[in-house]
Amino acid sequence: MATSGNSPTSDSSFLQRGSELTRFRLAPNPGPMSLDGTNSYIIGAPGSGHVAVVDPGPADERHLAALASAGVVDVVLITHRHADHTEASARFHQITGAPVRAALPEHCHGGEPLMDREVLTVGGVEIRVVATPGHTSDSVCFHLPHDGPTGSVLTGDTILGRGTTVLDYPDGRLGHYLTSLDRLEALGPATLLPAHGPVLPALDAKCREYREHREQRLEQIRAALISLGQDASIPAVTDAVYPDVDPSVRWAAETSVAAQLDYLRS
Repeated sequence: MATSGNSPTSDSSFLQRGSELTRFRLAPNPGPMSLDGTNSYIIGAPGSGHVAVVDPGPADERHLAALASAGVVDVVLITHRHADHTEASARFHQITGAPVRAALPEHCHGGEPLMDREVLTVGGVEIRVVATPGHTSDSVCFHLPHDGPTGSVLTGDTILGRGTTVLDYPDGRLGHYLTSLDRLEALGPATLLPAHGPVLPALDAKCREYREHREQRLEQIRAALISLGQDASIPAVTDAVYPDVDPSVRWAAETSVAAQLDYLRS
């Protein structure tokens, strides 16, 4: 239901089923950090006609039209501030008239900031907001407790469908991230609906896997500091811990090292 301007031709044929109560569309924004692209999710019980859209993604008119055609959009929810999730927020608000809600007020359009533990009901689906800082300070996940026998969680970039999450230090902090993993693990073997990569089973098992990976990296950092000295620079530690990192994602490796050094030194 466009509110202004001309709506582009919609194409909902690329909507995929994520879980009993969700569908998603892969946005056309692949890259070294976005993997195949951003998964934009549609939440709504079959037949309800009303939906919530999570992370409309890049400002691609065909992508937005496909999301808008999935039903009457009651609300748009944002997992965190990064542009591959939020770039189209204002435009999608214009197309649908639906309020856009995020943890940060600057990413809200016609809606109030999200609150931790807030419960929404959209399209016959209960959606629980779970604050999960770490990847960024404003990261949130969305828990659908009645989505199938174990529920589901839309994890944004807090947990990916493939690979591991970069902590956007200094905004994202490792201590906060480990606490967020504990919080998500407590939700049990829910279906994991990530913003990048494939849908996965057993959120709790993936949280344990992520924590183990972080602990292994911390051990590597500690060993590097013993070898290089406690005041070793971020580039030097990165060379020791990530010797074969691709130049295109070198900055991400250095950012992760910075976050881990901050955690160890504080």
